[in-house]
Amino acid sequence: MAITAAMVKELREKTGAGMLDCKKALTEANGDMEKAVEILREKGLAKAAKKAGRIAAEGIVEAYIHGGRIGVIVEINTETDFVAKNDEFKVFAKDIAMQIAATNPQYVSREQVPQDVIEKEKEILRNQALNEGKPEKIVDKMVQGRIEKYFKEVCLLEQPFIKNPDITVQDLLHEKIAKIGENISIRRFARFEVGEGIEKKQENFAEEVAKQIANK
Repeated sequence: MAITAAMVKELREKTGAGMLDCKKALTEANGDMEKAVEILREKGLAKAAKKAGRIAAEGIVEAYIHGGRIGVIVEINTETDFVAKNDEFKVFAKDIAMQIAATNPQYVSREQVPQDVIEKEKEILRNQALNEGKPEKIVDKMVQGRIEKYFKEVCLLEQPFIKNPDITVQDLLHEKIAKIGENISIRRFARFEVGEGIEKKQENFAEEVAKQIANK
């Protein structure tokens, strides 16, 4: 049975598991939604949704410096200090800091993107589509598709994970919640790049970082 995006979305909403895990479960269950839920529960991946509602007030502030050119500080929270000191949690925090260095997201999630920024982006995308000569009747649909792409570029949780582009950072987060057994949240971050905002010769440091990290 063909697994559709709508089916994957429905299973994700039911379980809170990552998109890739949902697709695999549906494939294994031959499209049977209830069986797919059972598969995710057996693997412990469906537990992430329940844990995600719990308060995470402990955690760590992780820092990552790349070549003295790019620096990142990120706060990642969990429920207990015990987990915050866990090696796997620390590796996750380091991976997230490296992700931010490489991809330069602007927000943690799409919920953080101000509405006026979204409307401005939609206006730009709409004008682009019209300038491309696209028919008026399909422009709005095109804009919606392109705004989704925009979210994937600027929102950390929606970006492909640099060490495994088959999953998103959100998928990785859900996997860690299920494995560690506590709610984990990426609260905030700051990224600094040498000479940022100063007019200079263009150098793509973010691309350089992404290549080096992918080869590690």
